[in-house]
Amino acid sequence: MLTSVEQATLERARVGDEQAFRELTDPYRPELLAHCYRMLGSLMDAEDMLQETLLAAWRGLARFQGRSSLRSWLYRIATNTCLNALRSTSRRVPTEPTPPFQPPEPTQRNEITWLQPYPDTLLDGIADTAPGPDARYSQTEAIELAFVASLQRMPPRQAATVLLRDVLGFGTDEVATMLNTSRPAVKGTLQRGRAALQSSRQTSPDRPPPRSGEERHLARRFADAYVAADIDSVVTLLTDDAWLSMPPAPHQYHGRNAIRSFLEASFAFRSGRRAYLLPGRANSQPLFASYLADRDSGDGDPADHDEDVARPTGLFVLTLMGDHIHVVTRFHCYDLYPRFGFPDLLKADR
Repeated sequence: MLTSVEQATLERARVGDEQAFRELTDPYRPELLAHCYRMLGSLMDAEDMLQETLLAAWRGLARFQGRSSLRSWLYRIATNTCLNALRSTSRRVPTEPTPPFQPPEPTQRNEITWLQPYPDTLLDGIADTAPGPDARYSQTEAIELAFVASLQRMPPRQAATVLLRDVLGFGTDEVATMLNTSRPAVKGTLQRGRAALQSSRQTSPDRPPPRSGEERHLARRFADAYVAADIDSVVTLLTDDAWLSMPPAPHQYHGRNAIRSFLEASFAFRSGRRAYLLPGRANSQPLFASYLADRDSGDGDPADHDEDVARPTGLFVLTLMGDHIHVVTRFHCYDLYPRFGFPDLLKADR
């Protein structure tokens, strides 16, 4: 039920007061964006669907009778907007990038090429949102890359049911209303979704706590080794069964030897040019924005290098396991750099 203040604001919004509509919906924007991201796996798609959700809510205010909470009503619209997008044949599919060098044969090809990282800064404002009593996952756990990737492998209505029940904690009857289905259907879908999530998601109970000294130390060791093109040191930091993925490229490399082969080809392409890694955070995990200098900035007359720049080469997200790195996900999503606060170009430092 709405409070008297919310009801008064709603009445203002119904007669066309856009400021009143923003007052009603702005508090829910961060969590709705995160929900759309979990559904779609893509930050850019999630931003589009959030705008579609708010537009549909604005147009549908006359039909909102207040029998449910405003939050529940908005989640109903957002969930079904995302489901419609997933059913659409016009959904944006990223183009597989052409590598600048010949990579070794991958271990396998990943089908989830649309996966994108999610800036931790966008979680501000929803970290303290208490889920319902039936929730099984915290907001932090449910934004990790492994969790979001597992959702992408599930049928969309299964993923939606798991999110609404186990992440957001909505009750079974409420979820049935949101998805326009029955209570038994929700229970059956949820059971299958939980089983699918458990079988596809890799968990690491001994992962260092987010933002802990252990996490920062391991991330720094990776950055130092990568910038120095020290393949042995990078590989030493990996678990024996580590993975390297690079959306939207489908290539995946499994195990230290396969990842070493890729790094050898990648570092050979670097050919002495200086690399840079700027730290950040995504999906409650360490992130680095990588740059590569246009040319070797350590030789020749300094005057010849005044205009040297380093250009984006990918966003690294590290999934840690104990005191090693279990997954390196390198996102070739250069358009996302500004969303993480990173520059489009770096002035190369001699």
